[in-house]
Amino acid sequence: MAEIKTEVMTVNMGPQHPSTHGVLRLVLELDGETVLSAAPTIGFLHTGIEKTTEQKKWQQVIPLVERMDYLSAQSNSMAFCLSVERLLGVEIPQRVRDIRVLMAELQRINSHLVWLGTHGMEVGAVSVMLYCFGERELLLNMNEMIAGFRMFPSYMRVGGLREDLPRGFHEVVRKFLGTFPAKLDTFEDLLTKNEIYLKRTQGVGVISADEAVAYGLVGPIARSAGVDYDVRKYFPYLGYETYDFDVPTRPTGDVYGRYQVRVAEMRESVKICLQALDRIPPTGAFAIDDPRITPPPKDRVYTEMEALIQHFLIYSQGFTVPAGEAYVPVEGPRGEQGFYVVSDGANRPWRVKSRAPSLLACQALEKLIVGGLIADVIAVIGSIDVVMGDVDR
Repeated sequence: MAEIKTEVMTVNMGPQHPSTHGVLRLVLELDGETVLSAAPTIGFLHTGIEKTTEQKKWQQVIPLVERMDYLSAQSNSMAFCLSVERLLGVEIPQRVRDIRVLMAELQRINSHLVWLGTHGMEVGAVSVMLYCFGERELLLNMNEMIAGFRMFPSYMRVGGLREDLPRGFHEVVRKFLGTFPAKLDTFEDLLTKNEIYLKRTQGVGVISADEAVAYGLVGPIARSAGVDYDVRKYFPYLGYETYDFDVPTRPTGDVYGRYQVRVAEMRESVKICLQALDRIPPTGAFAIDDPRITPPPKDRVYTEMEALIQHFLIYSQGFTVPAGEAYVPVEGPRGEQGFYVVSDGANRPWRVKSRAPSLLACQALEKLIVGGLIADVIAVIGSIDVVMGDVDR
């Protein structure tokens, strides 16, 4: 019988492949269906956002950082605002802190729904995508209520919020939170014990806890390998230490474990949102009372000369931030997200550097892919939940 000879083949996956979650390119060496090596190539979506921030006034940076990780807009703007507020040395009102917590957790659910829908579709469960995006629409409607924009509301501002919560917002959020756990049960009915899904995900893309730490992985990827690191618990901000919630972990470190962790995180976010809603009074302060940072109410702008001057100066010149540097991390949907902000005392940042969890996840792709099958590459890329805008900023 003649000996079967195989030949190593080099294949480009991306940067337009629909399963690379954006413009990610993988150069794969294949022996049949088995991946021998994988070289991730990034930079196709480079926007220069970090450099652009140096030309913008402090408040003008917020729409930019929201577009880096475009599924985590509220968390990004919150992280930037916290770092700048630390440089300013200001304390925001408790009501603002609770509203920020509510918005960040709704954003986490929003991001995980996009992940669950797209990941399910990539492994063959198309109906999961339709269900998840239906629920996400309700969350985008809430963004539209608070700011008029669905994906990038720019609602969080240095010193507080853009404006107060709209009338009826509490009721809309409570209605969503009341029905969402049952929707999660439906999603789990479709996937958790599905034999095809189990075979596509269990034991695929495995990483150990030590390896996750060595690669700098955070968020659901690390927690699915047994690392319980969560910024909300280890370095609490906005009063997270007063909220009752758990940090889900799994010991497997595979694609299935990452799925389990994200579904459990959505359930924990519902708990946090309900607690935040109970704490937020219907009316009250939505920004600090500091005329150097916060513009005056419009009724005063139209009736008082001093308020008109203050409004003009804030919107034309911005405000200055004392010289120094600050980094306040937050727990975004993909893990620790933060902005290292440097000020030279001017009305613009001297430097803004992002800690992007998606970049570190791409770094570990080779470890997760090599030795597996080419079909598993799709499941692995989906499971790490990278956003290329966050990688190529």
